[in-house]
Amino acid sequence: MSTKATRDPEATRNRILDAAEQEFAKAGLLGARTEAIASKTAVTKAMLFYYFEDKETLYKAVLERTFAKRVRAMQRMDINAAKAEVALRSFVQVFLEEISASTHMGSMFIYESIQNKGKYYQEIAIATLYAPLVAIIQRGVANGEFRKLDPVHTTVNIIGVCSFYFLVRENMKHLWHPTADLLDPEMIQQHINEAIEFILAGVRQTKK
Repeated sequence: MSTKATRDPEATRNRILDAAEQEFAKAGLLGARTEAIASKTAVTKAMLFYYFEDKETLYKAVLERTFAKRVRAMQRMDINAAKAEVALRSFVQVFLEEISASTHMGSMFIYESIQNKGKYYQEIAIATLYAPLVAIIQRGVANGEFRKLDPVHTTVNIIGVCSFYFLVRENMKHLWHPTADLLDPEMIQQHINEAIEFILAGVRQTKK
């Protein structure tokens, strides 16, 4: 092991996780190459396995770190606001800000679904991530703020509205211009604004 890695093992571990996150986003667990991860991190393959037992262990560590980031983001959400609409607006705002800062993670989750049938995603407590949104929808329906909705289906649809823009941005950019940058801060902010209003309009109780 290099002297630098020995002196700061936590920094080395984080560099490995950063490189692994990018590699898994490109090819998923099955297609990712540990040699490429080691190369990007400027460590030997042996050192990589010193920190993580095998590729699967490294993959799970990347997922767990992502989960931890989203849990921290949830702590900024006003999910207990008196009005369910305020809570929903806060959830969507923070969720969109978080995924816009980690755009390649969406690709990793797509590979997780296709290759692993959600096996590892389930292990990192998916319910904890989305249960608060389900609860907001349930509360809004119960108090008459929202129309009659299935909370789980509505949660899935909301996450789709938020995420699709980032997942297929290289395809959808042609709706604007072939050289359009959908990750430009102004474009992201417009997406956030449009998504929030679209979602709220879809769940509100229709006035008679």
